Amino acid sequence: MKSIKYHFEKRGIRKAIMLLGAAFFTLHSSLFITSCTDLDENTYDRIDASAYYQNEASVQGAVAAIYNQTSSTLAGENFFHLSEYPADQITWRVWNGGLWGWDEAAKTVLSWQNWGTETPIIENAWRDAWTGIGLANLLLTDLETLSASSLGMTDAALQQYVAEVRTLRAWNYYCLFELWGGALPLNTSASSDVPGTADPDWGTSCKKIYDFIATELDETWAALGKDDAQHALVNRANQGMNRLLKARLLLNAEIFIGEQHYDECEALSKEIINGTYGSYQLAENWRDIFSVDNVKCPEVIFALAAEDGKGATNAISNIRTMAMMPYNYGEYCNGMENYGGIGAWNCVCLVPSYDNTGTILPTGGTIGAKSFLADYGDKLGAPYERFDDRDVRKQNYVFDATTGTHGQGMFLKGAMKANYGTGSPLLADADRDGQELVYVDQVGTFQNMGHDLEPVMSPRWGETNSGVRMMKYPLYPAETGRGFKDIDDVQFRLAEAYYNVAECEMRKGNSAEAKKYVDAVRQRYFKSSDRTAALSVPGPGFTNFDMDWMLSEWGKEYLCEGNRRRTDLRRYDKFTQGQWWFWGRTSEDGYGQMAAKRDRKYEWYPLPASAIAVNPGLVQNPNY
Repeated sequence: MKSIKYHFEKRGIRKAIMLLGAAFFTLHSSLFITSCTDLDENTYDRIDASAYYQNEASVQGAVAAIYNQTSSTLAGENFFHLSEYPADQITWRVWNGGLWGWDEAAKTVLSWQNWGTETPIIENAWRDAWTGIGLANLLLTDLETLSASSLGMTDAALQQYVAEVRTLRAWNYYCLFELWGGALPLNTSASSDVPGTADPDWGTSCKKIYDFIATELDETWAALGKDDAQHALVNRANQGMNRLLKARLLLNAEIFIGEQHYDECEALSKEIINGTYGSYQLAENWRDIFSVDNVKCPEVIFALAAEDGKGATNAISNIRTMAMMPYNYGEYCNGMENYGGIGAWNCVCLVPSYDNTGTILPTGGTIGAKSFLADYGDKLGAPYERFDDRDVRKQNYVFDATTGTHGQGMFLKGAMKANYGTGSPLLADADRDGQELVYVDQVGTFQNMGHDLEPVMSPRWGETNSGVRMMKYPLYPAETGRGFKDIDDVQFRLAEAYYNVAECEMRKGNSAEAKKYVDAVRQRYFKSSDRTAALSVPGPGFTNFDMDWMLSEWGKEYLCEGNRRRTDLRRYDKFTQGQWWFWGRTSEDGYGQMAAKRDRKYEWYPLPASAIAVNPGLVQNPNY
């Protein structure tokens, strides 16, 4: 593990990301933290580039700071909240009579698609988003004044670092672009000037930002390292990562700039699959993608480095796992230690697959509930029941400490017991304090606490055991000596290229060809005895291999990985126009009926009022 993980191209990328970046960040933080939004920000004591950069190690430290900040921003909680909760698979739900997790609806409004210019999560995400871009601008400006020879480097090595920084900046910009579209400023300078929105006209601004991202990626990929079978570059921006990000931009071009670039996306994705930009292959065991040695997995193209106690690891680990865990998750994981800076949230769960009708059970939920798939006919939502019963992932997560191996399951559902389901029952808290903890695939107030039970209820009204939970990134028992905070956070993997090709073929009407590329990935989820039969049907809720099925396959493959489901729904025009769970089926005091179709203004997020107050050059998104 360490022979790969501790190398910055054979000299410590991982350590550099975790340690060297701190110095650069501290020395330069006054320049860029609010440079895009704060007119009152001043620059003090800027260090001359020639004084700071003495050798290659000092350049590595500066680059590492950008990786670390990118981890904190793009893999942290704010971007996860904005990308996942308004979509159809994951929700922030409130419990204990509507009291716990409410937080003045700070996150619930995301699931309700009812946010505004003063929503705290939007403001937090905007404020944090510019730090990585500011760091990149500063470093690129500094490196323009230096020669490779003065640093004891070759020109090719220096240009690789420059290409990495430009690629990381483009990735940060892409993620901002998904959320705020044409309202963004286009800031590529380290000066103290505060830029306004790229162009007053929304469409023109979108095109300028799109072209900037595309150009940055196209101009830099060749200077990046090309990873081989040893995966020494998995923690560095590499050719495969750059090209897959470009393919992602092309796939979503229609929602960004109103242009279709599906043929280009497909061609580029096929080049990635064929090894043009690095040596990759689909993992036979999907667990290898998300386990502690995932840097060795041939499917992983790029992962953000994580290590307990260093860098942005707490920010990453909190949202990807702890958001769904109960307070006694350590008991389920056979005495797993509780980590500093990490606590179970018990606030997030999967969107339910069933309504609240039927006979109420003593431990919550009902028998005889109606299915949102079979009875309501929804093509969206109900993520747990979208999985075929033969799919090996549709089991509870377990770990065998004797053999040191994971089970294939990735959920927590039903009665929870200690030691990965083999020991004593775990007990619930809050509204079911002292009862056995039984997770149900429903969300409602089955004890009528805070609100009388209704057939369908919004995430405002849940209980402590509402919703199925996810353990895609595993939790290890203490005796293994492994820590879940040491698992690198996978951001780009080869399966995306296969699904890109599949969707592009589906859009051309070639469903059989699309299915071939999807099956190349999903065949690993079925035992050999089940595989042929399972792959021959589209699965629960579908009768045809069509666009609805394709969107569902995207959802199952990338469930709970953050930063994509909202945009996938938008590409299919389902984000505000699609129906799942409570939409069109319930109402909320103070908010009225939750309409089956929502206002299209929620396709984009608004600029925070606080940002516009300090930067009058920003132009608000239309309709806010």
